[in-house]
Amino acid sequence: MRLSDFDFPFDSTLIASRPVNPPDRARLLVMDRYGGSFHHHSMADLPSLLEAGDLVVVNDTKVMAARVQGHVHQSGKPVEILFVRNLGQDLWEVMLKGRFRPGLVIDINARTSAVILERSLERTRVRIEGGTNIYDLMREVGTMPLPPYIKRAPTIEDREWYQTMFARVEGAIAAPTAGLHFTEQLLAELANRGIRIATVTLHVGPGTFRPVTADRIDEHQMAAEASEVSEKTADLIRETQAGGGRIIAIGTTVTRALETAARDTGVIQPFHGLTDLFIRPGFSFQVIDALLTNFHLPRTTLLMLVSALAGVDRLRDAYAEAVSARYRFYSYGDAMLIR
Repeated sequence: MRLSDFDFPFDSTLIASRPVNPPDRARLLVMDRYGGSFHHHSMADLPSLLEAGDLVVVNDTKVMAARVQGHVHQSGKPVEILFVRNLGQDLWEVMLKGRFRPGLVIDINARTSAVILERSLERTRVRIEGGTNIYDLMREVGTMPLPPYIKRAPTIEDREWYQTMFARVEGAIAAPTAGLHFTEQLLAELANRGIRIATVTLHVGPGTFRPVTADRIDEHQMAAEASEVSEKTADLIRETQAGGGRIIAIGTTVTRALETAARDTGVIQPFHGLTDLFIRPGFSFQVIDALLTNFHLPRTTLLMLVSALAGVDRLRDAYAEAVSARYRFYSYGDAMLIR
């Protein structure tokens, strides 16, 4: 397929800059993969749209306050560092804008510096000097890495808004946004209906958002991201499948984690490592039966994944319906259930 096949209906005035409150009042567009009309609900209706015995799987990654301000040691020039991935032994993969050569020192505060070790098109790697715990530093002075289509500066409220209630393991530079819609009340109602919850971890990194530049999408290469499916979750999935229940993935990151864990055998297995799985139309799903997801940017791997499950034409119709009905789009926007 060509990149132009993923130019979906879009209206920039629909981009949400803040979430609804409470989160489960977000709107929910429901579509059946095999035809029929679209249905309009709210996230609070989700328990009634699922069945006893289903398993809802969420991503427990925690977004780091990864944007940190610094200054070039030699010149004092201000520079923003986006901490992407902890490589161990005081080494970090980061993102910087501008021209920076290996050996350059960026001062973060009076005692902490980042020395550039590698600067290439593929990645930038730095060594942290000063003995500072970067996670503590981010919590102290960092800001949340909101997507660039949110045209405002991050606020203190974003530290809560841009974090799911499942967030446990720090390591993401973006939220698994489908999970932002959940509340304690919603979880209680799911439990009352006999619907269980399981977790996976996929630390959302630059790979999720790397632009697709190849005209033929099969030529695109996903950058690897850290992922884990525990033995407990794998057991719950196999148990649910054996009992006739469905696996409901909450977001594209959960989908990639689960399908990665089943890629070698076709059966879900525990997994811990890096995934570069690129799901696009033609992909054969082994694990998930339904997907809850936000609305995504045109021409992105996220939209291609959703198209693989829903069908390109069917999903294009759903997006046209969402635009017509004035759904709110992207990270802080509304959601869609594909079943």
